[in-house]
Amino acid sequence: MKPPVPHRRWVLAAATALALAVGGLAIGVTDAAEAAPVGAGSYTTTPVGPLPSGCGAMSSNPRQFATANAPTGPIPTNDWWSSLLWKRTDCSFSEPLHAHPISYDTFGDGLGFSANSTPAISGTATGVGEFHYPYVQDIRVGVAGLAAPLVKVDGWTDWTVSPHWSDGTRTMRATIGHGLPFGYFQTTGGNAQITTAGTPDVWSNSGATIGFRVNGHDYVGFAPSGASWTVASGRISSTLAGRGYFSVALLPPTSSTTERAELAATYGRYAHAHVTGTQVSYAYNPATSGLTTTYAFTTTAREGTATQTVVSLYPHQWKSLSGSTAITPTYPSARGRMKVLTGVNQFRTAMKFQGILPELPAVGDGGGADLSTLTGHLAATRANPMDQRGNDTYWTGKGLGRAARIAEIADQVNDITTRDSALNAIRSTLTDWFTASSGKTSRVFYYDNNWGTLIGYPASYGSDQELNDHHFHYGYYIAAAATLAKFDPTWAATSRYGGMVDLLIRDANNYRRDDTRFPYLRDFDIYAGHDWASGHGSFGSGNNQESSSEGMNFASALIQWGQTTGDTAVRDAGVFLYTTQAAAIQEYWFDVSDQNFPSAFGHSTVGMVWGDGGAYATWFSAEPEMIQGINLLPVTGGHLYLGNNPAYVRTNYAELVRNNGGQPTVWQDILWQFQALGDGDAALANLRANPGYTPEEGESRAHTFHWIRNLAALGTVDTTVTGNHPLSAVFSRNGARTYVASNPTATPITVTFSNGTALTVGAGKTASTGAYTWSGGNAAGGVPPTTPTDPPPTTTPPPTPGNPTRYLLPGGGLGAAGSAATTTVAAANGNHDGTPTNAQVFTATGLNLAYAGGQTAFDLFVDAGTAVGNGVQVRISYDLTGNGSWERVETLRYFATDPVPGYEHYTQNAGLSSATGTLGTLSNGTVRVEVWSAIGNNPSTVGIGNQSVLRLPYS
Repeated sequence: MKPPVPHRRWVLAAATALALAVGGLAIGVTDAAEAAPVGAGSYTTTPVGPLPSGCGAMSSNPRQFATANAPTGPIPTNDWWSSLLWKRTDCSFSEPLHAHPISYDTFGDGLGFSANSTPAISGTATGVGEFHYPYVQDIRVGVAGLAAPLVKVDGWTDWTVSPHWSDGTRTMRATIGHGLPFGYFQTTGGNAQITTAGTPDVWSNSGATIGFRVNGHDYVGFAPSGASWTVASGRISSTLAGRGYFSVALLPPTSSTTERAELAATYGRYAHAHVTGTQVSYAYNPATSGLTTTYAFTTTAREGTATQTVVSLYPHQWKSLSGSTAITPTYPSARGRMKVLTGVNQFRTAMKFQGILPELPAVGDGGGADLSTLTGHLAATRANPMDQRGNDTYWTGKGLGRAARIAEIADQVNDITTRDSALNAIRSTLTDWFTASSGKTSRVFYYDNNWGTLIGYPASYGSDQELNDHHFHYGYYIAAAATLAKFDPTWAATSRYGGMVDLLIRDANNYRRDDTRFPYLRDFDIYAGHDWASGHGSFGSGNNQESSSEGMNFASALIQWGQTTGDTAVRDAGVFLYTTQAAAIQEYWFDVSDQNFPSAFGHSTVGMVWGDGGAYATWFSAEPEMIQGINLLPVTGGHLYLGNNPAYVRTNYAELVRNNGGQPTVWQDILWQFQALGDGDAALANLRANPGYTPEEGESRAHTFHWIRNLAALGTVDTTVTGNHPLSAVFSRNGARTYVASNPTATPITVTFSNGTALTVGAGKTASTGAYTWSGGNAAGGVPPTTPTDPPPTTTPPPTPGNPTRYLLPGGGLGAAGSAATTTVAAANGNHDGTPTNAQVFTATGLNLAYAGGQTAFDLFVDAGTAVGNGVQVRISYDLTGNGSWERVETLRYFATDPVPGYEHYTQNAGLSSATGTLGTLSNGTVRVEVWSAIGNNPSTVGIGNQSVLRLPYS
């Protein structure tokens, strides 16, 4: 068996590590941190680790290569043009900038153009292989005599950038962008000059317009009216009639001289309407599950009255174009054919959002054996639901993601103990990371005002010094927070920890233009339709992204968080990111229509997309399982897009088997779960035949079995029907559909699907039509229920904010007595007397009570079974005003349990071990109970729901 390899993208690969270290500056760890509060949470504003670095003083002055005209506020990163502003390897100019249909490069004497249409293919069709359309210069556009020592950035908009040259005598400002066949120029101090690679073939030179061919590519120069062009010694120049502006356009390839002339004339009508701004807007309509996206262009007429322009569209755009018609011929590009729109100042796309789920419903049949298998797997995760492999932001995120999957599944099959163990692990981990304090330098977030970014420490894979992968790392945190919010809405309130979740969202992809703390949509390339992973993009092939599926994990997390907390702005931003990127992934990572990859490439998928191409490769492994698997994980209900084309799933999996020389031997669980989206029966057979497989580092046997077993029952994703709720999906098996919807709120809802099917979903439940056996008709629904599927009301009245008696409840609440349940306190495996470690946490908020004197009383039902040497401990904390500070903290002596099965009573009679502060009136206050193992090598059980009780010394 091939050894499992802990995965991530090694951005400082061996070939580039030395070059990327040039100009690096590491900031030493400080001893103290200043905390900035966000509700009950906080972040630090004092550096606690390495900061972004690059040429010169980038760490403290990331705007050193921006001009005074550049937009104020935080600088954008993770873009196709980032190496121009964030200089890291070339401290004067940039790496090639792959805008499509043109690639550019910057030099002291001007801007280079490349229209390379010949792919460079390396590797093999069964092993590691790459295709690139590398920068091959056709022309260089500048000013005669220009010798700028460096190039700065004079401006940027949603998908354009404006580099600026100055040598003290001559200046040039250009504007270039995605989809623009024009480069626009403003110059001073000399003649406009176009230097060609070899002797140009001038096919038209009339007045202010010149058309010429270089390296088989046709360009047209447009000078102001009254000007002319001269050609001498491979240089084309113009005085511009002293007016200081011009444009250069690349024409689509054509073999017809007549068509070429017509295109030149058409482009000429818009040549002096310089594009000076671009902006995206989007609208999600839940009723139709429709997403409409508008790509708008602002132009400035340097002369004439034209206000429109010419643009070219990527395949994911022109295949969803609405209200316009693209023309031919087309441009070749690293993303496939780009179609042209002429005479426009905007265009729109219309896409269907197919819906997501927090998790697949538990509908699998197979009798009690399969349910027993699942519950056994769940029980095995109970003591360590996160199974965390590292302490940094990425591996903490992976652990949070694992626990969230376990919590969702356990809830569906009514395994409340495992569910609560997972939720408590999520709650305690997130609360820890979301709390900064003096001297805390680990498991903390730091906000850097210079860069406008939130960095988690310990960082990993360049998330600090290169601002890599923030959407990958933080997507796990947000997704886990969304799961927790469903069960503990108080924790997720903005006044508690919801504000910290929102900061993570805004750092990676700020959805508000009026928020000046972070750049707008940092990681998302708006026009290209997908994320970029590298903060600086300082590579000859441009920027790159490996794990598109982890980018989708971020997008789906926004949808779930927004829907659960009622924040429609976050939800809609998630729908925009998710729907757009799902289309881009189908085109540029999977090429499902077999139209975009070069025919000689030989692969049906890539592990990485580069600015100038793609690679059947990863940063960390050459194994086919990992090359293909990195774009499949994590497997969640937010990744149903992977099954939108079941035939392609089978094609992709077949390539894996071919390239691997047989079935997968590592990451089998990830790959079988993907296979199940195209052939559930085959995936289930593979799983059953290989019970001894090694789980991927962020997976659990429980989730893998649940996913594959239930997909075998559900069939494949049915994209012909959509729901009017974002958390809904449809599956089809042998012509029979199953409709599924999830409701994270406290009120029953009815979801209506586009074919008229209606499904009632109880509060906090997932419902589905069709047969079911695992859920008992409660957690997963079943046939469309006629009444809400909430649990029956208890006879105990709900607590009021003034009730001083509080029961420890499933999900971490403190309230009125509920149904009997249990929770597991993890083994100490060491001495944690006085220090909460892996604690189960229970919280009540919004309390208004008058202090009656005396001390806190409690009665905890605890049982260590037959374990010898266990001791359970409790700490009770009071935040009198709900402002996040604990005015009174009481730690009790631990209670040594006996080795006899059955509950014992741990009460306040154990006595105080320590106490700080004083009690007083609770005004919108918070009380927290933490229960953990102080000693012992075995877990203990605590009876909750209607058993363990807290009696506050209040009237």
